Amino acid sequence: MTGGAGLIGTGLCAALRKAGFDVASFDLEQGPEETRQIHCDVGDETSVAGAFEELGWDSLDLLVNNSGISGPDNGPISELSLEDWRKVTDSHLTGVFLMTRSAVPLMGEGASIINVASTRAFMSEPQTEAYAASKGGLVALTHALAVSLGPKIRVNAIAPGWISGEEDLRPVDHEQHPAGRVGRPQDVADAVLYLASAGFVTGQVLVLDGGMTRKMIYAE
Repeated sequence: MTGGAGLIGTGLCAALRKAGFDVASFDLEQGPEETRQIHCDVGDETSVAGAFEELGWDSLDLLVNNSGISGPDNGPISELSLEDWRKVTDSHLTGVFLMTRSAVPLMGEGASIINVASTRAFMSEPQTEAYAASKGGLVALTHALAVSLGPKIRVNAIAPGWISGEEDLRPVDHEQHPAGRVGRPQDVADAVLYLASAGFVTGQVLVLDGGMTRKMIYAE
């Protein structure tokens, strides 16, 4: 999997190990000690090729594409540089392309690819164009891959909303979710494990947002 050092990635590594998978984390940062670490910039073609050589596996049952940076948006589109645009889109969208291209030759019948997108593919806050475009492209790439790689390989995506480690959250943060709470890393892990074994599910996006994208919001 990619992005194993972050909040969601750390939880995914633990859940996959518990489920019996041999797990390797492709990341620029150090992840859980119990997980094999492969230093890799997923948006760089040479780095990905070298990482798979270092991995040395001759088969792969599951690829979880979870990498990506959240910045450097947060400014007007007129001031967003091409370099910064590419930093974001490479870490999310190009990285999934490069990882998938390298993984597919190792994947046999019944293998699965799960892409971690975001509810930002469907709704946005201001000045997040690069991130939103990356996640929207990832949703489209998911269904394209599902059609191209099926029936041998299933490809699905997860679109998390607000996922937190619970630090410094206010009651209102939880209350604004119809489910009554902010999401947890375990929620994402549960969804990954479900999709990894759901043999009749492919090309789909599973939204994990506590109901927020179904909630109509009006100014009082």
